[in-house]
Amino acid sequence: MLSEPTTLLDRPRPSSPPPPLDWLTLADAFEVACLVRCTPPPAADVRRLGIDPYRGGTAEFNREDAARRMRQLLRRLDVPVEHELTTGGLRRRYELHRLSVSPGHRSAYANLLAAGWRQGRRELLGGLVPGASTARRLWRPRLAAAAWRAALLAGGRHVRRHCLGIRLADRDLAAVLVRGAALLEVPAVLRPGSGCFLVSVSNGEHRVRITESATLG
Repeated sequence: MLSEPTTLLDRPRPSSPPPPLDWLTLADAFEVACLVRCTPPPAADVRRLGIDPYRGGTAEFNREDAARRMRQLLRRLDVPVEHELTTGGLRRRYELHRLSVSPGHRSAYANLLAAGWRQGRRELLGGLVPGASTARRLWRPRLAAAAWRAALLAGGRHVRRHCLGIRLADRDLAAVLVRGAALLEVPAVLRPGSGCFLVSVSNGEHRVRITESATLG
């Protein structure tokens, strides 16, 4: 008995990629992704989820302004989040701000940040193609400013008399900052450090341009 021919409908179809984020959503999701990548994930998330920085739905910051900025961005993205403050220390007091996305929204949050990081990174590292739209020319520097804003809020500050530096454990984010600085017409230097990468800009005009670009209007 001859078998019936397999039709195209019987073959599994590859899933189509999700549509790109609109520019406003992209800028917010990309900045949140950069904030999260600036700090190591909580130890419990590392043990349970491996290296995915978004899947656990939690982020910890030692600065209130970084936590406040992430809360603001997630509110605009319609992602509910809880903010928990822990203090400790004896001679040197410290604060730890832990942000947790509600369990029912963690999958959507992780997918949004992954898409925002992937699309934003591609925009900054890929270069501007001839004939690029006005929107792309306008938003690429805004993405660069968003990355630097996240790094200045949540990255490890390395301030010296001659430069402003950011310590990062994430190589990809370090590359994004260097490329983002170039888009903002500032030369940045990337150096490997002890277990980290150091991205720095010189003091004076270059530092002022970076900090002014990253400042919210």
